[in-house]
Amino acid sequence: MTELHLWLRHEVRTTERRTPVVPDDARRLVEAGVRLTVEDSPQRVFTTREYEAVGARIAPAGSWASAPSEAVVLGLKELPDKPGQLSHRHIFFGHAYKQQPGAADLLRRFAAGGGALLDLEYLVDDDGRRLAAFGFWAGYLGAALAVLQHRGRLTAPLRPTGREELDETLRPAPGDEEFTALVVGALGRSGRGARAAFATAGADPACWDLAETSDLDRAALLAHDVLVNCVLATTPVPPFVREEDLDDPARRLRTLSDVTCDVGSPLNVLPVYDRTTEWTDPVRRLRKEPPLDLIAIDNLPSLLPRESSVDFSADLTPCLLDFGVDGPWGRCLDRFRRASRELGVTRELGVTEEESGRA
Repeated sequence: MTELHLWLRHEVRTTERRTPVVPDDARRLVEAGVRLTVEDSPQRVFTTREYEAVGARIAPAGSWASAPSEAVVLGLKELPDKPGQLSHRHIFFGHAYKQQPGAADLLRRFAAGGGALLDLEYLVDDDGRRLAAFGFWAGYLGAALAVLQHRGRLTAPLRPTGREELDETLRPAPGDEEFTALVVGALGRSGRGARAAFATAGADPACWDLAETSDLDRAALLAHDVLVNCVLATTPVPPFVREEDLDDPARRLRTLSDVTCDVGSPLNVLPVYDRTTEWTDPVRRLRKEPPLDLIAIDNLPSLLPRESSVDFSADLTPCLLDFGVDGPWGRCLDRFRRASRELGVTRELGVTEEESGRA
């Protein structure tokens, strides 16, 4: 591997406490010869001093835009709106390949600057399996918040915590009524996390996966009190819950937690809402009578920032140590090029495909 200059950026979203590389793994990168720059970030769950202690160079928050051209900028969530031209290679969750709102604008910024998006969602092995994901903790939090809301114990604004403290609130208390729960996408990472949270809460959810969703029994789905959706659709499928289902007189469903949050995408399997919910206001009431509450937070694992960061970093670090133009990173680059071609952004801006996806 040629020397990699990795630039860990500060997250602009104020509720984002996670990091893709924790200090222990930063040490592994530095010892392997990676040049590591870490932006100062007071909200990151690990302190800047911890990164400095393992050999990282520290830079001001937001300084990635003026980083050396060879630097690979690493983050998790969305970039700020400026600069309009993105000249670096960026590693983060771009949410730009399923026609999501803002996707075309983001890809145009890369085309304009000649940079490339190496989307973490598409960092996969030879068999197409994700190599690094927050899925377990997303599912865990999605189910945990649903249980707390259904039991009337969810308070806002939400705040980051640790698993031990969260589990203490999840465990059933005297007087808690039993409820029926359903996890859709139960066999994946997020589904496993949701099932673990329900177990802590003393509930035994029904578990649906491909077999059940390919021949969906919508009436059976609506007959549960709590639904946690963990399905990440890659091709169009009939929606699990439709607008008309909300007014079905037989609907028993009262709490809906959408871990996937594909809002705005044509692949959304829950097209009954048009915007996500936030830490300050985590629940939206979709129907008053009978009530139906929605939880749709798109950075759930940040509520358990330490646990989720440690697990993700452990998965991602071997990939970073093997960073190059082939293998998983080459597949990321190919996916970026394909998405750019599909939107016509390289042609529109007069940038060649080679320039738009330089490795």
